Amino acid sequence: MEFKIGNGAIVLPPLHITIIAIIIIILLVKWSKQLETRRFTVFFYFLISTYIAPFYSQSTKEGIFQLWIPLGFIVVFLYLFRSKRKHPSKIKASILGLCIAIYQLILIYIE
Repeated sequence: MEFKIGNGAIVLPPLHITIIAIIIIILLVKWSKQLETRRFTVFFYFLISTYIAPFYSQSTKEGIFQLWIPLGFIVVFLYLFRSKRKHPSKIKASILGLCIAIYQLILIYIE
């Protein structure tokens, strides 16, 4: 979506991405209210869980092949697994971050 204002324009992402982003923000705010202290940590768990990184890379005749993994989710999952402060809101936020990471992986492999 593009809104022209004079000589400039405001460019927004497609409508489905905007709706998904609004739903994600609403869910994270709802889950952060379930925590008594340090409510902002839910957002950090979500953001860290969305990180993906190349795990394996190989050069081929057609180009470079890279195998990507959701490294942020793996780190957060291992931390929550070992931690004594496992709150369901933090786990939900990290799983939501994994969903976004999988979406990013699909976009990378479709290209």
